[in-house]
Amino acid sequence: MNLAVRIQGSANDAEDIVHDAFLKARERLAELRDGSAFRPWLGSIVVRLVRTRLRRRRFLGSLGLSSPEPIELDAVASPNADPESRVLLAQVYSLLQTLPADERIAWTLRYVDRHRLEAVAELCDCSLATAKRRILRAQRYLTERFVAPFGLDDDAMAQDLSRGDS
Repeated sequence: MNLAVRIQGSANDAEDIVHDAFLKARERLAELRDGSAFRPWLGSIVVRLVRTRLRRRRFLGSLGLSSPEPIELDAVASPNADPESRVLLAQVYSLLQTLPADERIAWTLRYVDRHRLEAVAELCDCSLATAKRRILRAQRYLTERFVAPFGLDDDAMAQDLSRGDS
């Protein structure tokens, strides 16, 4: 549930996604060879379902049949986050909504969920090189468009956004 919420930025569809993920997992349980891999395996199912919904929403939006989903800061922010952090988080999620689904998901898994690059690739069902490219494109996009808060220059903000690359 938390994974779906963090990638989407809202809890609106997260319950449906988690429900669908467990149904899919139940259907495909025989494919799971290693029981200790259940969590990442289920996570990859959730990621695929979120990707499908993000792509569908973007397509419908391009046809004028849907509007961007509002970001639910209470769903993604820590309850004790200060107002400035909440504003920055809202800006990041607003920018993420404009990215292609694959880039948004890879960046969120890496920098919001703090997964290692190998785990991002596994969850996204892509090669490590592809995961790195997606994350890099998203990072460049965010860095170019992010408005630094008062007191932080653009270089400091770019460093702050890119922290954790190892």
